[in-house]
Amino acid sequence: MIRVLFTLLMAEVGVVVVLLFKTPLRKLAVMGLDRLKRGRGPVMLKTVAGTMLLMLSSSVYSMARIKNRSTDIGGLTPTEQVLMSFHILEASLMGYSLLLALIIDRLHHYIRELRGLRKSLEAVMKQNRALEESKSGGSDEMKARDIEISKLNQQINQLKAENAVQLTVTKQNRALEESKSGGSDEIKARDEEIAKLNQQINQLKAKNEEKLKELKAADANMTALRKQSEGFLIEYDRLLEDNQNLRNQLHSIDLTLSHSDSKKHP
Repeated sequence: MIRVLFTLLMAEVGVVVVLLFKTPLRKLAVMGLDRLKRGRGPVMLKTVAGTMLLMLSSSVYSMARIKNRSTDIGGLTPTEQVLMSFHILEASLMGYSLLLALIIDRLHHYIRELRGLRKSLEAVMKQNRALEESKSGGSDEMKARDIEISKLNQQINQLKAENAVQLTVTKQNRALEESKSGGSDEIKARDEEIAKLNQQINQLKAKNEEKLKELKAADANMTALRKQSEGFLIEYDRLLEDNQNLRNQLHSIDLTLSHSDSKKHP
């Protein structure tokens, strides 16, 4: 039984070390734990853990009985000392095995959460880049439309000036009906051209307003994504801190094991 517990403890220590450092073995260990937690795996693990807890409680009860007997007699016999040492070693190995199993489960959970957070952060960063690119492209398009609108306004002003000059000419030449009728036709044509240009300006202004609305929505979405990424970063820092705490616990466990081994083999 002691050999089995030692083998189990060393195996769990190896799995913890593999999970703590990013190596190719880490992916294999995570895949193995994923498969172990599917189907009947959790039921089997809970059954084994419950059995070990019962054995641990039995060892503790046996140690309590031996201690009570020693108080009645006044000391421990050599056989009772051997039994006491055996129960202490067995209980220590089972307790460390259960603790390492819990650490492995938590490490596996945190590694999966870290992977999910990294994927989410990458997706958020891609969305931010796409929004920034679309925003820069939209601003360039708006500048081009503003330039086009200013050009159209200049054309309209020129046409208005020419129309005013034509009106003065037609007033001065009232006697000439043919030129007057021709001038009125030209004025009508210019008025129609001005109306068309005004329609184009109104259309460009409508498109400009729609683009402004889209940019405002994109800014709001970018702000929300930034807040979400900040939350992810905070969660990532918390997980790193939990990982460091688990490493410290593993280091303390290793120190305790080495101390117990040094006591057994003086």
